[in-house]
Amino acid sequence: MATPDAAAGGSGATAPDTAPGTGSETVLQVNNIEVIYNRTVQVLRGLSLAVPRGEVVALLGSNGAGKTTTLKAISGLLDLENGEVTAGEIRFEGSPVKGRKPHELVRAGLFHVMEGRHVFEDLTVEENLTAATYARTGASASDFDLVYEYFPRLFERRKGLAGYLSGGEQQMLAIGRALIAQPKAILLDEPSLGLSPLLTEEIFGVLARINAEQGTSMLVVEQNAAMAFAISGYAYIMETGRIVIDGPTERLMNDPDVREFYLGMGEEGASRNYREVKHYKRRKRWLS
Repeated sequence: MATPDAAAGGSGATAPDTAPGTGSETVLQVNNIEVIYNRTVQVLRGLSLAVPRGEVVALLGSNGAGKTTTLKAISGLLDLENGEVTAGEIRFEGSPVKGRKPHELVRAGLFHVMEGRHVFEDLTVEENLTAATYARTGASASDFDLVYEYFPRLFERRKGLAGYLSGGEQQMLAIGRALIAQPKAILLDEPSLGLSPLLTEEIFGVLARINAEQGTSMLVVEQNAAMAFAISGYAYIMETGRIVIDGPTERLMNDPDVREFYLGMGEEGASRNYREVKHYKRRKRWLS
């Protein structure tokens, strides 16, 4: 297990050309970045992480830890919220993302599925998918067929307005739009938000299939740690704008701190109630 000082970002370390613990080439590198909003509020403090090509990486943390800000820094959306990367560097496919517009990054193969889905409610499902073709040239019917293969429910609702879809169907559509762009990497922000456990399991199952069958790299921000661990090979855990622990998913799942706080499991698998977990957070050794 990585210690706070050894964790990526824990001591201002720079993410290497190969992802930690894998030896694999990285498609995405975040190197020691700092982010400030409105020129005064610092949210990220020397954060580093890496996503290996063709792998799924989970980014976990409590509310307000800076997970969504991390994704927006990567995808170039900070400018829309008066945010700015003031130090460090982000590289996608070996090239810096600084100065590149969000739509340019999408065309380069980096797609951000934002929290809250953000579908075009007044357009049909099919029109939403068609709108995503702006990111590439040569889109064909087979691209739509691929989306419908992963999400048959979208095919059934393809002529209906997206605003009338259920929350789960809208999440499927948001992921489907990403697939239309033929991404090399997808950033996913809380894909399980507001969904039932059954729908959450279905969507994460499809994400695992997409990764396995299409070779698409993924960085998944998720509150449901157990589900994120189920599809990822490596994970980072954030607190107060920095990485406090990282490692292969299997190792983190067996770490007593991670099990107790993020998986809500005490000794011998006993569940912990919210009051106990909240108290434990205040005394976690990696925040001392």
